[in-house]
Order: sequence, then structure tokens, then C-alpha cells
Amino acid sequence: MKKLSLLTLTVLVMTLSSCDLIAGIFKAGAVTAIIGVVIVIGLILWILSLFRGRS
Repeated sequence: MKKLSLLTLTVLVMTLSSCDLIAGIFKAGAVTAIIGVVIVIGLILWILSLFRGRS
């Protein structure tokens, strides 16, 4: 009986921590995507300013 409750506790702990892990991955993914979009827009604007400066 003790092994069964230990197994149940282990499964519950692993399940709850995996939800937190997935939430952290999504948060990190969102922040990374926002930073990536800002960098790409900045590069596009910088390249456009180079072409406008030559004219």
C-alpha cells in the first residue's frame, strides 16, 4: 500500500511540474518571438535607410 501511495505521489508531482515546464516554454517562446520580430524589423529599416541614403 505504501508503494502505491508513493507511486501516486510521484505521478502527481511529475504531472504538475510538467505543466509548469510547458508554461515556461510557451512564455520563453513568446518572448523570443517578440525579440526576433523586433530584430527583423530593425534590420529591414536599416537596409532601407542604406538604400535611401545613396539616392
